[in-house]
Amino acid sequence: MSELRRKALGSGKTVSRKAASRQSSAASSRANSRSTSRANSRAASRANTDDEGSLSDETTFSLGSVDDLATIDVELDETTTVWQEELGDRINQIIERKRSSSVGREESLTAYIRILSAKYAKEEILSKKSELLDAFVRSLKQGKTEKEALLAAKALAITIVTDPEDTLFDRLAPDFKRTIRDHASLPLKNALIHALGAVAFYGGASVAETELIMDFFMEIVESDGHDIGAGDDAGAVTAALEEWGNLATQLEDAEEVTRRSMASLVDQLDSSEILVQVAAGENIALLYEKSYAEAEDDEVVEDHSESGLGKNFVQKYKPYPRHDDLVHTLRGLSSGSKKYLSKRNKKTQHSAFVDILHSVENPMKGPRYSEALDKDNRVRGSRMTVRIHKKGLLRVERWWKLHRLQHLRRILAGGFLNHWIENPVIFESLRYVIAYSTTTIKPKLTCCDHSLFVEEI
Repeated sequence: MSELRRKALGSGKTVSRKAASRQSSAASSRANSRSTSRANSRAASRANTDDEGSLSDETTFSLGSVDDLATIDVELDETTTVWQEELGDRINQIIERKRSSSVGREESLTAYIRILSAKYAKEEILSKKSELLDAFVRSLKQGKTEKEALLAAKALAITIVTDPEDTLFDRLAPDFKRTIRDHASLPLKNALIHALGAVAFYGGASVAETELIMDFFMEIVESDGHDIGAGDDAGAVTAALEEWGNLATQLEDAEEVTRRSMASLVDQLDSSEILVQVAAGENIALLYEKSYAEAEDDEVVEDHSESGLGKNFVQKYKPYPRHDDLVHTLRGLSSGSKKYLSKRNKKTQHSAFVDILHSVENPMKGPRYSEALDKDNRVRGSRMTVRIHKKGLLRVERWWKLHRLQHLRRILAGGFLNHWIENPVIFESLRYVIAYSTTTIKPKLTCCDHSLFVEEI
């Protein structure tokens, strides 16, 4: 089984260097290659995404300016092959660069993004995928306009998640990193940070390579963007935090990463930018959640049955030595009382940090967890749901699931549902169990994680 499939089909986690070293040292001499310690790898993540329906409890999803360049039409005609014919034409136009103008390439890229976002079109792009990737990279490097380069970055990200492949990381990551560092366009840097996160997750990166990308993202955060020529750009810092967090969901043993990253994340809580604050805070919540794991046979376990997670979880380590100070800071942010903030930003800050504070104090209780009792006198638990059109609700009760969901929604926008149903790797990476009504299309795969599901309406 490829590493890509292992990442998707496993527990939703990838063994960190520390854990891999422990495991391999007990079995073989491969421990030496796994135990090499690198310089600081730090953590962060938040994700904002466009909503396919609506997210309950006033949690806001947005995709940002890149997606405004290519409006997603999720109502493509299901009964004809017109979209397939148009896609074929657009692919040829993108590949035949010498015969096109920058305006023509922008139009073709926009149409490509629109169709691939709305449709799972792996079969339609497969035969020319390699040529497409080369054409997208040329537009990144040689695009006559910023818009062409931005659209190429978006097209690359959508292509990666449409047809994940173990060779993509080696092929694309160097160009992504180089352009992030060298290009003058701040929006392009931000778009490519997200694309780099996607290719590291779905493109066959090894554990060591993934952690190197995480280091790269944290260097952006710690330097306030100066490390990539985006000094004090909140967009670059937020994007780096978001993508670091999505990659962090793969780590099975996050103790070492948590130790190295927490101070940097706590520092970002003092940012003047709400999006940076929230991104850092959500990563702190993720790392607290990851401090819990299934108990060994000889460990005393805690009862987390009321959170829907069973009785066999135990906290393996303390995520932050100054826990009380952190709680104090989070309480201040959760009040949303800063006078200099707009009404909207106060609301965003309050909503986000009430959740983050709750999870830091109770790490096994995820986003929008409610202690209130329902009509059957049971704890309501997670109240974070994503409405899927009028068919049902996705329930998101763990931070790692929220990070992965938001990462995909940033890339796929309103076409997320089609990819989730049709694309096996995307579906498996989120591991949803679905309860559809009889009038709803059933997914091609089933999974065994019962904690995130679509409710019948």
